[in-house]
Amino acid sequence: MIPIRDDNPTVRPPVITIVIIAANIAIWLLLQGAGGEAALVKSLCHYGLIPGELLNTVPKGMTIQVTANYGCILSGETGNSTLLTHAFLHGSWFHLIANMWFLWIFGDNVEDVMGSFRFVVFYLLCAIAAAGAQIYSNPGAAIPMVGASGAIGGIMGAYARLYPRARVHTIIPIGFYITSFSVPAGFMLGYWFLIQLLSGIPAIGDEAGGVAFWAHAGGFVAGLILIKPMHRPDYLAEHNALMAGRRPDDRF
Repeated sequence: MIPIRDDNPTVRPPVITIVIIAANIAIWLLLQGAGGEAALVKSLCHYGLIPGELLNTVPKGMTIQVTANYGCILSGETGNSTLLTHAFLHGSWFHLIANMWFLWIFGDNVEDVMGSFRFVVFYLLCAIAAAGAQIYSNPGAAIPMVGASGAIGGIMGAYARLYPRARVHTIIPIGFYITSFSVPAGFMLGYWFLIQLLSGIPAIGDEAGGVAFWAHAGGFVAGLILIKPMHRPDYLAEHNALMAGRRPDDRF
């Protein structure tokens, strides 16, 4: 299910959501060379999360081949900063666009009930939780992990708890046929979380590169937990008052 929009208005403009999207795009273009091989691999090696290097579970000087022409030499000097920096890097145009699209669909409403400062803290905490979950699933992994999807998973978890009945309009490709449905957010996001769990189980301890399913799941759980202490009750009340005048059945 690919979300295209939701029936969930906001009281305030999503300033921080827009800033995060802009920052990710700028980093992709300026630091990662818009996917140019040399710049991309350099960014992955220096700022991507490599659990084995962070925990010193792989030998120093080990070379990890990332592409046919470039690789990472694991020096053992990676700092804890990669717990955050990985969340602002991407591996391809599709990776970037998909993540930013999900952030745009769900981030505005979560920001709306937190305010700018809390939303920034929430986003970074979810990124760290996502990194922790991925590290725990395979502490000896030497493949760099990058992507905002763990932090965005946290936003999706928060959205699912806040607005389980909000309608999300999705498109579903079935072969060459594309259809659309409007489904409750709780159903769509719960289904997404289940897919991450089911896909993550066989990936535990797997050295091969691919999707960081446990980062997604870890971020989602963090969002579910953190939204309660971090949202502003007065902001949520404003949002619910707005919803009361539009779709009473979608209120939290």
